[in-house]
Amino acid sequence: MEMLKGIYCGPAPLPADIWLRWNFDPVLLLALGSLAFAARRSRVGALAAAVLAVAFVSPLCALSAALFSARVVHHVLLIAVAAPLLALAWPTARVRSPTVPLLVSTMVLWAWHWPPAYDWALSNVAVYWVMQATLLGSAFAFWQAVLQNGQSLGASLLAVLGGYMQMALLGALLTFAREALYAIHMVAPLDWGFTPLGDQQLGGLIMWVPAGLPFVVWGAFVARRGWQTMAQGFA
Repeated sequence: MEMLKGIYCGPAPLPADIWLRWNFDPVLLLALGSLAFAARRSRVGALAAAVLAVAFVSPLCALSAALFSARVVHHVLLIAVAAPLLALAWPTARVRSPTVPLLVSTMVLWAWHWPPAYDWALSNVAVYWVMQATLLGSAFAFWQAVLQNGQSLGASLLAVLGGYMQMALLGALLTFAREALYAIHMVAPLDWGFTPLGDQQLGGLIMWVPAGLPFVVWGAFVARRGWQTMAQGFA
């Protein structure tokens, strides 16, 4: 079990070293290569694999060991970019309400931002991958329900709004917290010119504002597709 201790992607980097900190974990590269091969006939699937490579192979992975705000960017890429692209690449034929997947993905996101759970995930490689798998898996199920053909346009748009609002609420709570909550980010932000609280507040702001942009894009996609379907029905 000793080999599972420590931060995935290694210790927090210094600013001068960040561009040297690419992650070439062979198991990870094999998994991403397999995903890209499985999606070779799907542009959105290949794009999802590329987004996951940015999250896990690029220096963003190492930076997220140092900064909570970088970890937020990492999670947004998984939840609001890679997961919906995967859902488009592998749609479900079963029409189901997005309500339950929304509740599950919300609980997963909030649970992993509970400070003890977050610190545990970033200090143990096995728990880290449980975090990533549950965040991506629950978001994938949510976006499958939202983006499936035959889903009610109103239900889909409300679900997209709900997905953003729960993330924005979590971001607001982190932004206005009076103290830094994550022990694992108490030292490294200082090397990057942030206080631990300032880094946490920046992460909260990213959840609160910029993270809404992909939700707007997916909402527009859902609305456009729904209107095209209705127009075809009237034609």
